[in-house]
Amino acid sequence: MNTMIETDSPEVFADEMEKLQDALPKKIEANPENAEKGLAKLVLTLIELIRKLMEKQAMRRVEAGSLTDEEVERVGETLEKLENKMKELKEVFGLKDEELNLNLGPLGDLL
Repeated sequence: MNTMIETDSPEVFADEMEKLQDALPKKIEANPENAEKGLAKLVLTLIELIRKLMEKQAMRRVEAGSLTDEEVERVGETLEKLENKMKELKEVFGLKDEELNLNLGPLGDLL
């Protein structure tokens, strides 16, 4: 079920985040062999989530006309640099896009 929920309400956001708890693993398997890659996977997944949220917010602001041309250019450059750095880090740690995907429950998949 892919449901998109857009809200500015902290209460609605908190309610939806509670629903996502079932999507997260119940057990974390940590050992010396996979600790570095696992940590990189976690951090890169969080960065990707934040990047996508920033991108959506930027698009809303562009569509609303609340950004100047200079701000639009700066946001575009920043998001592009972040995406390029993500590609570089995924290569360094041997991660693929699908490994950074999260099932966000009622919100659908991250990627």
